[in-house]
Amino acid sequence: MRSRFDEQLAILNKEMIEMGALCEEIISKVLKALTDEDKDFLNGISTAGTEIDRKERTIETLCLKLLLQQQPVAKDLRQISSALKMITDMERIGDQAEDIAEIIPFVENRPEMADTLLHEMAKASIKMVTDSVDAFVEHDVELAKKVVSDDDIVDKYFDLIKQEIIREIISNPKDGECSIDLLMIAKYFERIGDHATNIAEWVVFSVTGIHKEG
Repeated sequence: MRSRFDEQLAILNKEMIEMGALCEEIISKVLKALTDEDKDFLNGISTAGTEIDRKERTIETLCLKLLLQQQPVAKDLRQISSALKMITDMERIGDQAEDIAEIIPFVENRPEMADTLLHEMAKASIKMVTDSVDAFVEHDVELAKKVVSDDDIVDKYFDLIKQEIIREIISNPKDGECSIDLLMIAKYFERIGDHATNIAEWVVFSVTGIHKEG
């Protein structure tokens, strides 16, 4: 019985890794679309988003089967319950990447400084997502804690972009709509960082039994 349970846990781990990889992929495609304004990349974002949604349903079903059909001990129960929490944040990362993709075609004339900061913010967000998934795979509490602290970097980029956009609106009010769209993109990247932080905090819980909110 335990052998079967361990096999199913291994499948869960594999599915989580694949869903995490899809989250990394979709954000990378968004960054590429921002850089190249390539409509093919925008189409690929929608496809990746659909696959993330499918993975969420698959993992949710697997977790529920493990809970209902097996008798997980405390550590296993933490891993399964953490996975259920994490996939919600992963799915939202996919949604927000798609939201960014919808805005990109409307921000063709981006202020240079804000655009540079946005790219750095996007890369920092991608790293947070990558590290949070790696922390889950490796059961690495220290890496998970680093993800939590790295959220300050993403937040700082958001503040800098906001200040730059305010200056841009004051100096070029005719481009105000584009600037607001750019600010929305930055806000979505900030939320992606928040979701990566949530994932990392559940990694800590799955290993230690301690959650920040607890």
